[in-house]
Amino acid sequence: MEFDQAGANALMDITPRPELVFVRGHGSWLEDQSGKRYLDFLQGWAVNCLGHSPAPVVEALTRQASLLINPSPAFFNLPAMELAKRLTTASCFDRVFFANSGAEANEGAIKLARKWGQLKRNGAFKIITFDHSFHGRTLATMSASGKAGWDTLFAPQVGGFPKATLNDIDSVRTLIDDDTVAIMLEPVQGEGGVLPASKEFMHGLRQLTREHNLLLIVDEVQTGVGRTGQLFAYQHFGIEPDIMTLAKGIGGGVPLAALCAREEVSVFQHGDQGGTYNGNPLATAAGLAVFDTVNAPGFLDTVNERAQQLSEGLLALSDKWGMKGERGLGLLRALMLDRNDGAAIVEAARNRAPEGMLLNSPRPNLLRFMPALNVTADEIDTMLAWLDGIVSDVRK
Repeated sequence: MEFDQAGANALMDITPRPELVFVRGHGSWLEDQSGKRYLDFLQGWAVNCLGHSPAPVVEALTRQASLLINPSPAFFNLPAMELAKRLTTASCFDRVFFANSGAEANEGAIKLARKWGQLKRNGAFKIITFDHSFHGRTLATMSASGKAGWDTLFAPQVGGFPKATLNDIDSVRTLIDDDTVAIMLEPVQGEGGVLPASKEFMHGLRQLTREHNLLLIVDEVQTGVGRTGQLFAYQHFGIEPDIMTLAKGIGGGVPLAALCAREEVSVFQHGDQGGTYNGNPLATAAGLAVFDTVNAPGFLDTVNERAQQLSEGLLALSDKWGMKGERGLGLLRALMLDRNDGAAIVEAARNRAPEGMLLNSPRPNLLRFMPALNVTADEIDTMLAWLDGIVSDVRK
């Protein structure tokens, strides 16, 4: 099959793409239009938590599509009600609003916090976020993000997002004033380089927010639904936030997100929040299949076993090549390189023959790994062996 240049040109050019077209996938493997296979440790940036075309999700979509796809969010539907009940039962939250993307869920969290500030804190609206954070690509979530250069990209920014430093509680404390309503962070900064918050820092944030009557918002778009070895990353820290956002893994590849909040924070009035596709039964049926799979007995135990295997393997590679170690939580990990050849390694991995490999380098001196949560031990060993050879080739 030849590459369809006219079809490629019809798509808006928003990112550099190689001239390959993926046509099918199963588990940890993808296949392009030429029949070449790729071992995928990117998985749509942690979206495909059960790998490509997982049977539980395929079956749920097929079954639900024949019953009801979208009756309108003005009415209840069974899959949305069931998934909301599962999420609240498994967490410290009481209410769920379903959305379609992480950015939309985070936008909803910002709106909910500001609404709460209007009602409970004399109109307070500022939300303290963090340098190097990533919360989405809407104007408000870009403004909330601490990504370098985003403050001028679509200026003017949405105001009200002062930036603190992750794991520096004093940097947060100095930003609090009468207009502050919340603190919002990723438990692990993914795009920022897989930087976990410390347990002491998370406890400090919870104490600080209680002292000042502020909300604590955790953006678990990348870390939620088993990615870190717990169902939700906040559970590692022994704290209970006020608001949590989920996306990526919650739908197993199907566009689905969730805004979760405690009862006393759920202050939206009718008309404050909505969306034509929000909570449709097709997407939430997929979410149910994912949730039940991830919560099956022993599943998260295996995630933690594979995480330890991946961590140890990356450390061995780091030691061999004189790199700077690895870090992360669960199956969200990073290998810190000793030089800025991340992009070259990613390209060499993709071009590897006869089978390629998909990796990610969010920073020039770092590789990020986000395999399927059901990745096998053999697949991790294969990735590590191939990566060793690729580093050798790139650094000759």
